[in-house]
Amino acid sequence: MKWYKIPEIQNINEPFITKIKAGGKSICLVGFEDRIYALSAICPHAGADLSEGLCVKGKIVCPYHRYTYNLETGKGGEGQNDFVATYLVELREDGIYVGIKSFWERLSGR
Repeated sequence: MKWYKIPEIQNINEPFITKIKAGGKSICLVGFEDRIYALSAICPHAGADLSEGLCVKGKIVCPYHRYTYNLETGKGGEGQNDFVATYLVELREDGIYVGIKSFWERLSGR
């Protein structure tokens, strides 16, 4: 897994939603209830930018069709039968890092 330091985010102790680029991927970074989550910024249903949505009860809400995705698992809401990729987040002394597995790591389940 490769770790990417993300640009500094102001006030990480307050709720936020922003889009970053890491490892060639568009990632939606969400600060919710004192935790930071990272998931794909692209809605698989409509291709919308999830960072333009909102966060409600631990789910990111797509700005186009109001589909929801769990911040921890990426699983879509009831009846959606879809998901978005999620990524590990580490808070280190020098900043926030997002971990992205390679294609082979994802394939092998490591």
